[in-house]
Amino acid sequence: MISQFFVLSLRGDNIVFRDYRGDVPKGSAEIFFRKVKFWKGEEGEEAPPIFNVDGVNYMHVKQAGLLFVATTRVNLSPALVLELLQRIARVTKDYLGVLNEDSLRKNFVLVYELLDEMIDFGYPQTTSTEALKSFVFNEPVVVDAARMPSLGPAALFIQGSHRLPGTAVTKSVVANEPGGKKREEVFVDIIEKISVTFNSSGYILTSEIDGTIQMKSYLSGNPEIKVGLNDDISIGHAGSGSYEYGAGGGVGMVLLDDCNFHESVRLDDFELDRTLTLIPPDGEFPIMNYRMTQEFKPPFKVYPVIEEAGPFKAEVVLKVRADFPTTITANMVILRVPLPKTTTRVSFDLETGAVGQTTDFKEANKVLEWCCRKIVGGSEHTLRAKLTLSQERTVNIKKEAGPISMTFTIPMYNASRLQVKFLQLVKKSKSYNPHRWVRYVTLSNSYVIRT
Repeated sequence: MISQFFVLSLRGDNIVFRDYRGDVPKGSAEIFFRKVKFWKGEEGEEAPPIFNVDGVNYMHVKQAGLLFVATTRVNLSPALVLELLQRIARVTKDYLGVLNEDSLRKNFVLVYELLDEMIDFGYPQTTSTEALKSFVFNEPVVVDAARMPSLGPAALFIQGSHRLPGTAVTKSVVANEPGGKKREEVFVDIIEKISVTFNSSGYILTSEIDGTIQMKSYLSGNPEIKVGLNDDISIGHAGSGSYEYGAGGGVGMVLLDDCNFHESVRLDDFELDRTLTLIPPDGEFPIMNYRMTQEFKPPFKVYPVIEEAGPFKAEVVLKVRADFPTTITANMVILRVPLPKTTTRVSFDLETGAVGQTTDFKEANKVLEWCCRKIVGGSEHTLRAKLTLSQERTVNIKKEAGPISMTFTIPMYNASRLQVKFLQLVKKSKSYNPHRWVRYVTLSNSYVIRT
């Protein structure tokens, strides 16, 4: 059971606050924010999701630039509370269409009504958007999508050759379109987070894909949906330990280590033709979660060269190659390289004609940062950095620099090759033909290159 629930902006403004049990001081929100803002850890380290101050346990998650926080004095399951906070954020987004500070302030009556139905005296009751529709009657105040910040190229849904901006899914599942009509459409996301570790020679040490197939339905009457996946999916096969792409007997197959499905999914035809059948509940939910540790081709290769250039000088050369098709573009590719603690100054030399690239030296924690706003598949980019050191080195500079970490987003690309082959709806009538949208997004989870 939780004692309090509140939502803070990143400035510390209290947007939503509900005290369920009265056993935690009213100033807990300010105590929490000060602790998070001035967290005393290693340089650059953020506050952990769970910590204790004066006998009060604070648990929080960060969603869409907001802090969702629960407090309690009892010894609760941390995983339960963090999952509850995630689900509160998801239900709120389902009802408001877009989750940000402006939408919460404009819909505070609806938000408090949702909280009263989801949590009673600190005990969770339900976090199902479908179930809450029977108890929540306030209509959301829709935030103008034109005032929202751009979601970037990653937020594009594809249907054939047509493109629909990502703001198309910033709609409430309960609000109607202007004119009182509800636009019939369903959205499917295949989101993959990849983790890869390379050794200093460029060979892969570990690799893993955590994927999810998300669905958001705006269909009236909850029709039955069939989602067809690759016929060549194999589940439960242990990894061979070989990372030579295409080696072994599983060429062309999608080999998943394990997976799980939403409770609404029926698996009658899954073993036969890899088809998932479901009647989608309202709101956003994961149809399927899967994990893959089999060999796959990583989207980026990084070739670092770190060498001494004199008693107080050193040079770092980074070369990035995009190993995906030329029709695909990665966004916001950022490389971070920890430098020797004695580094005092860094001068950068970008390649000729470089566009949309920025460099920075974070002197506080001695980190080199290289940001490329866009990288087209098949291209290569190089950065040369010259370091000035405050004292002569006593050990090999390679031991003091690195490892290199990398973050990126690649829309319409997935490393596992898992695909949605078709999205069929059981038609109520011949004229019933709702819009269907599918997108693929690959994100970096932990992409590390050792030096």
